[in-house]
Amino acid sequence: MHDIRAVRADPAAFDAALARRGLAPVSTELLTLDSARRAAQTTAQEAQARRNALAKEIGQGKRSGADTSALEAEATNLRARMEGLDAEARAAEEAQTRILEALPNLLDADVPEGADEASNVVLHQHGELPNLPFTPKQHFELGESLGGMDFATAAKLAGSRFTVLRGHLARLERAIGQYMLNLHVDEHGYTETVVPLLVNDATMYGTGQLPKFAEDLFRTTDERWLIPTAEVPLTNTVRDEILQEAALPIRLAALSPCFRSEAGSAGRDTRGMIRQHQFTKVEMVSITTPEQSAEEHERMTRCAERVLTELGLTWRRIVLCAGDTGFGAAKTYDLEVWLPGQGAWREISSCSNCRDFQARRMNARFKPREGKGNLFLHTLNGSGVAVGRALIAVMETHQREDGSIAVPPVLRAYMGGLEAIQAA
Repeated sequence: MHDIRAVRADPAAFDAALARRGLAPVSTELLTLDSARRAAQTTAQEAQARRNALAKEIGQGKRSGADTSALEAEATNLRARMEGLDAEARAAEEAQTRILEALPNLLDADVPEGADEASNVVLHQHGELPNLPFTPKQHFELGESLGGMDFATAAKLAGSRFTVLRGHLARLERAIGQYMLNLHVDEHGYTETVVPLLVNDATMYGTGQLPKFAEDLFRTTDERWLIPTAEVPLTNTVRDEILQEAALPIRLAALSPCFRSEAGSAGRDTRGMIRQHQFTKVEMVSITTPEQSAEEHERMTRCAERVLTELGLTWRRIVLCAGDTGFGAAKTYDLEVWLPGQGAWREISSCSNCRDFQARRMNARFKPREGKGNLFLHTLNGSGVAVGRALIAVMETHQREDGSIAVPPVLRAYMGGLEAIQAA
């Protein structure tokens, strides 16, 4: 959410910031509504002052026996006028809010220009592309041949974009999630958190999923929403709170199922587990002061990178360009992993600094150690990482010519010491 005072202060700069995302200028419309709202409120306040004065005059007149009918008629007319002015102010404010809540976050100055993912910038790469001495298989070919990945049964149970995992592959997915959560909690200082998987409208609104992205979500018959990521409930834990600066930063992590309708992705990644309606992810969320958030963004991204390194994967960090940066983010790093079976880079983590964009929607603030008043918090979120995609990457990267999969050393303790997954 944006502060209308920032639009008033420099409307040209606000429109220029939106133009970086390919959006049309809106400051004139916003300021027209803002002026209408303020004018109606001012006139209503003046009318209220006049009504207060009339009340005294009427009281004095009645005590002295004077005719107060004209004064009473004026007071009645003023009351009706005030109701109309209040309605005008509310209508202008609601129209202004509808525009503001649909606008994406303003981008950091160092976000690269560009209209789409073709303009994203690779910052660095870890590891060389694997040079396997055989033709690598894709994860679904490996999973089906091992008897641990069943798409037909999943389709019977729930439809497309679901998977049933069995045996060692099911345990491998669980191992990956447990390993990542333990790493972030024990070594990276995140607090493990179990969150509701169903949330209300206010929670979805606070992190920016509503109203713009309702079609991407699953809604229950009692008007709750299945979470698309644990970012939503984790971040909203500070909604309507005023924190002490000494308590910051707050770092939270959750291993949870995530649910997405994948609206608009028909025909994309229809084979395998790349794009699912239900998947598991370790999510990291940080709540910071404005001064902390840029370094926290770097730190969070390094935490996700360590996961990929310890799993023995080849990965790269990318900074997203203006046209590819998500709605709520001011700056985003994507981590992409190389999948030998696909022969392609695929996103496995996205780490974003939202600055005060979500905090304004949530009314989440902190009290500085020095100075008066309360300031809006900064919020950050990052995948640490997507468990299903990590499973895919481990399978394709550590596959052997006979179709077996070597278990990365960091996961073996979670796998009962198993060093490789073989066909049954």
